[in-house]
Amino acid sequence: MEKLFSDQKVNGGRQVELDLAKFFAIFFMIFLHCYFASTYFTNDISLTMERLVAHFFGCPFAAPVFMFAMGVGMVYSKNQTPRYLIVRGLKLLQLGFFVNIGEFFVPYFLSGNLMNDWERFPIANGLLLFCIDILAFAGMAFILIGLLKMLKLSAKQMVLVALILSIAGSFLRFHDLGSNVPNLIAGYFIGSGGGFTAFPLFNWFIIPAMGLLFGEYYIRCNDKQKLLRFWPVGLIVSVPYFIASWFIPNGFLSDSRHYYFMTTIDAIFCLICVYGVIGLCYVISKRLSDKTIKVLSKISSNLNTIYVIQWFIIPITYVVIFYFNRDIVFGDLSLVIISLLEIVASVVLAAAYKHLNS
Repeated sequence: MEKLFSDQKVNGGRQVELDLAKFFAIFFMIFLHCYFASTYFTNDISLTMERLVAHFFGCPFAAPVFMFAMGVGMVYSKNQTPRYLIVRGLKLLQLGFFVNIGEFFVPYFLSGNLMNDWERFPIANGLLLFCIDILAFAGMAFILIGLLKMLKLSAKQMVLVALILSIAGSFLRFHDLGSNVPNLIAGYFIGSGGGFTAFPLFNWFIIPAMGLLFGEYYIRCNDKQKLLRFWPVGLIVSVPYFIASWFIPNGFLSDSRHYYFMTTIDAIFCLICVYGVIGLCYVISKRLSDKTIKVLSKISSNLNTIYVIQWFIIPITYVVIFYFNRDIVFGDLSLVIISLLEIVASVVLAAAYKHLNS
C-alpha cells in the first residue's frame, strides 16, 4: 500500500481546493464588511441575516480560512528564506495601514465634507490609521515566522510557540492599559482595550502556524482524497460550537470582540472547521470545469489586491448612496445586492490593476 505522505514534494503548483477556499473566504469577508458599513446608517437588517453574515460565514469561514491558507502558501512559495519572509511581512504591514485609510479615513472625510457629518465614522484622533486588520496581522505573522526560521525552528516547533502565545493571549485579552496609545501598541500582540485591533498576533498566530505545518505534509501527500476524507466531521464538530457560542455569555461569536480576541479553544474549533472547508472545496473542485478552475486561480492570485480595493469602494458606496437618499433604510436585500456588486467590482478592478502593472 502506498504511503499517504511521500518523502518528496508531489503536489507542486497551485492547489485548486485552496484557491477555492480562499475565494469563499474573500466572498464572505466582503459580505461582512458591507454589513459593517450598513450599520453606520439606518437599517432593518434581520437577526437571521446578522447571524449568518456577521456571526457565522463572515467569521470562522472567512479570516481563519484565509490565514490558514496563507500558512500553507508559505510552503508552496518559491522563496522561503527568513529575509524574504520578513521583507514580505513589512510590505504587508504597510499595506495593512494603507487599507485603514480606505476603511476609516475615506468615509470619515467623505461624510464630513459631503454632509458635514464628522461623527458617523470616528477615527479616534487618527489612531485608527495604525489599527491591526487582517493584512497587517498577516505582515506580523510573516515577520515572526521569518524570525523563527532564523532560529532554525521547525514547523512543529513554531506551532508550539504559537500555542504558548495563544494561551497567553487568551488570558491577556481585554486588558486595558488605561489610555489609547498604550492600548494601540499592546493591541498588535494582545486583544487590549480601546478597540484598535481586530487580529492580535498572540491570539491568531496559531492559525497560519498550523497552516504552515499542514502545508509541509500537504505538499508531500500522495492521496489528498484520503487525507481529507473526514471533512464532514470537521464541519459537524465545529458548526454546533459556533452556533452555541451565539447564545453563551462571552461566547466566541456572541460579539465581534470575543471573535477577534479568540481563545485557544476557539482557535482549535476554527482549525477543525478549516479542515472541513478545505475538504469540501476539494470535493467541489473535482466537479469544476477547467475554465472555472482557471478563473478561480486568477482571482485567488489577486486576493490581496481584491481585499485592499473592497475596503475603499465599500465605504464610498454607502456614503454616496446615503448622500443621494437620506431616508434610505438598508435591509437584507440591499445588503445582498450591494455585496454582490462589490465582489464583482473588486475582482474586476483587481484584474485591471494587475494587467496595468504586468
